[in-house]
Amino acid sequence: MENYYKDKEDFVPSSIEEMKYHNALKRVKKIKGFYTHLIVFVVINCVIIFLKARKHNTDFFSSENFSVTIFWGIGLVSHALSVFLPNFILGANWEERKINEIIEKEKKYKQH
Repeated sequence: MENYYKDKEDFVPSSIEEMKYHNALKRVKKIKGFYTHLIVFVVINCVIIFLKARKHNTDFFSSENFSVTIFWGIGLVSHALSVFLPNFILGANWEERKINEIIEKEKKYKQH
């Protein structure tokens, strides 16, 4: 099943189970993308800080030594918020509830 859904952006589910699986797969990809970003952030910034710490002619705690870390960190925080905050605020099954609500509204509209 996993190979079929791997890169299908135009996928149309034929059952509720397929829709749930597809949504879960998209969510996992977003989380994986964030963790990859986090690992790269930590590794690269450790290298940058280590290299700047080896310089003896500047103050280590100056803002120029941490400017990359600060600005990249802001980007990392915004990435984390985009991945984790929607479920925190809207709830884990908000998307499914909203889809059902819209379907019900459309059914009522078509009946009239």
